[in-house]
Amino acid sequence: MIMARLGLEDNQCRMIQLSVDALFLRSTAFVIQSRSGKVAILCYRGTEPLNLINWMVNLDLEPERIAYQIGDGCPTVHGGFYRNTRATRYEVMSTLRHACDRRSVRVSSSDGAGLSMMEGGLEALYITGHSLGGAMAGLMAVMMRHERKYREVFADRLRAVYTFGQPMIGNPDFAEACQNDEFLREKVIRYVYDNDMVPHLPPAVSGPFQHFGREYQYRAPRFRNALTDLFEYLGRTSQPTRGKWEENVHPTSQASGLPTILLANLAFVAGKFQLARSLPAVYSVEDHFPQHYISSLIPCGVQNEFGD
Repeated sequence: MIMARLGLEDNQCRMIQLSVDALFLRSTAFVIQSRSGKVAILCYRGTEPLNLINWMVNLDLEPERIAYQIGDGCPTVHGGFYRNTRATRYEVMSTLRHACDRRSVRVSSSDGAGLSMMEGGLEALYITGHSLGGAMAGLMAVMMRHERKYREVFADRLRAVYTFGQPMIGNPDFAEACQNDEFLREKVIRYVYDNDMVPHLPPAVSGPFQHFGREYQYRAPRFRNALTDLFEYLGRTSQPTRGKWEENVHPTSQASGLPTILLANLAFVAGKFQLARSLPAVYSVEDHFPQHYISSLIPCGVQNEFGD
């Protein structure tokens, strides 16, 4: 329904999910297929706020070597993110192969072939996700580019990866290897809303991590917003001001450690009071919420996800 409101009418959608509490696995992917069958979006779900296993996935950050060769040195990735992506990978890939064969993504592997034929086969694939989902989207893109059994099928179909509030997923050797891949360097687009703390994680005390791809950051008009809040507090009116997205030359760096969490939570509490809402913050939990990414990226005059 939401995708139809945003322009992808008569789409096919399939949810793929696996949960194993003892292994700290909670992996959810959505595959959305256009009416013609030529375009698909693979979307990974982010952290569910009240799901303990999701939080354990995020905290399971012991480095792990990936199962195929990429770059030199000793590239490692966040163990929890890597296992969570692999948990649903085979069913995701099987579903995308259905799309390549002009079949509906809603037809599971056990339903047999030849059902629900589409107008055309998959030509353009986009991957996206917020937070944990963004990390999984980035890892899946690396797999499609560098794992041979997937590269042969999907590398030419993969058009771009868009992530929102994504944490870092690998060490500097891994990030460097990804930067040496032109697609991963230019077509992995990471969005960071203002002072969102999650792109600064994992913290440096957990070991070295580094981003790859291109990064765009939203700069909220803090000073003018502070004046706006003051005028509203005094009973006057003022027109709201939008910030803007700008590409960062240098990607977001790691935060130091525990102070990151404390400052982010203080900023969250401060945001509940009108006069403190627009004070500058180094890190913010509030800025990580997906509604901020959605509202700031929808152009003025364009219908939003609620149909307004």
